Amino acid sequence: MLEALKKRRAIRQFVDREVEREKIELLLEAATYAPNDRMREPWHFYVMQGDSLKGYEKVALEFLEKRFPTKPHLVESSMKAITNTPLIIAVTSAMVEGDEGATKDNLFAVSSAIMSIWLMAEQLGLGMVWRTRGVGLVHDTALHTYIGASHQEQLVGTLCIGYPAEEITTPKKRTPFSEKTTWL
Repeated sequence: MLEALKKRRAIRQFVDREVEREKIELLLEAATYAPNDRMREPWHFYVMQGDSLKGYEKVALEFLEKRFPTKPHLVESSMKAITNTPLIIAVTSAMVEGDEGATKDNLFAVSSAIMSIWLMAEQLGLGMVWRTRGVGLVHDTALHTYIGASHQEQLVGTLCIGYPAEEITTPKKRTPFSEKTTWL
């Protein structure tokens, strides 16, 4: 398990190949085994491929053009994150009305579910990056509206998934846990 965690990387470049439905279903099944408070299972997954992914591209382009009206090069480079991705899964977390603590617990559970997807993607030979800012559209209402999420759902991440265009073998530098740990 430690080796799998050390090997995990954010993959942003994918080959032009669809991800098979069986693999998508395994990703989603892995997510459902994430720990979650009181078994609320607060996640919802919005799978986008083909036409729905083209629709997402339009939503992202409108968002970027409004945000960066004088920087077309930035819009173009940001759009490659979507146009070169064969599968995007938007993940939401259920909000619990009147219970901020439960809403936060749900967010933590959904983050665990996303990590489960990431590890399963590695196992299946897929690459992934978890996007929130920019074209991840987590902090904007456009994607929320596009996928039809309810007002009781909070977007947590946009997962770009596909077959990696290249293998990354360079070890990722990490601060040793000893520098971030206090033994009490």
